[in-house]
Amino acid sequence: MAALDRIEYFERMLQRDPENPTGLLALANEYGKAGRLEEEAGVLRRYLASHEDEGNAYARLGRVLERLGRREEAREVLREGIGQAERHGHQEMAGEMRGLLRELEQGSGGPGAGKNHP
Repeated sequence: MAALDRIEYFERMLQRDPENPTGLLALANEYGKAGRLEEEAGVLRRYLASHEDEGNAYARLGRVLERLGRREEAREVLREGIGQAERHGHQEMAGEMRGLLRELEQGSGGPGAGKNHP
């Protein structure tokens, strides 16, 4: 299935069930693979607004916002994500987000510097 077909598939899925967590995360992933970062960020925000997340979606959103050059928003999201990860016992994930947050706070590199996008 081509990327555009996958995007259309998940968009249709979400028309039928707008809060479907699998559909939201999958659509965000497809937008990211297609380089549609604003849409990816928007869908991740939709997901976080309606679902309890253990940290992963916060980390993904923080990275996307960093790539978009929206560093202050990225910092806010990462701080919230660190708390969520810790509440759910995901210390390694919290540590990864702390590392990215530290980079953002130090202003090292430009948006997305040295980061691979999931």
